[in-house]
Amino acid sequence: MTSKLGKVIVVVRQVNLANLTGGILINKDDILSKSRKENKDKDLYKIEVQTKAGNIGSITAIFLATLFFVIQSLTGQGFDFGLYAIIFSVSAAGYIFKAVRMKQRLDIVLALIFTLTTLTLSVVHILNLLNN
Repeated sequence: MTSKLGKVIVVVRQVNLANLTGGILINKDDILSKSRKENKDKDLYKIEVQTKAGNIGSITAIFLATLFFVIQSLTGQGFDFGLYAIIFSVSAAGYIFKAVRMKQRLDIVLALIFTLTTLTLSVVHILNLLNN
């Protein structure tokens, strides 16, 4: 009985404190359930890890494409702009998706830049293939 009385006193004190400070008393469980509804039960940590993994994957692909590009040019086999067209297409697709969803000016500009760069590198690569 004493523990129930103690809980009642704590709740009354919390309500009084909330009233005095002009705040609203919110239950922790209410906050968690509202957060789950807002995030549609998505694991935000998992989303962050997936995003970082994608960024690391993109950086690795850029490094590898650069290595292949340099080796190919140093061995006298010309330049393979197709590798960079593929690399830039990944960024172009990402920024196009982000620009459509977020509608922020920077994302739109970067989407255009990466798309134009992808198209230019693709055309140069195709022309090199046709000339050989």
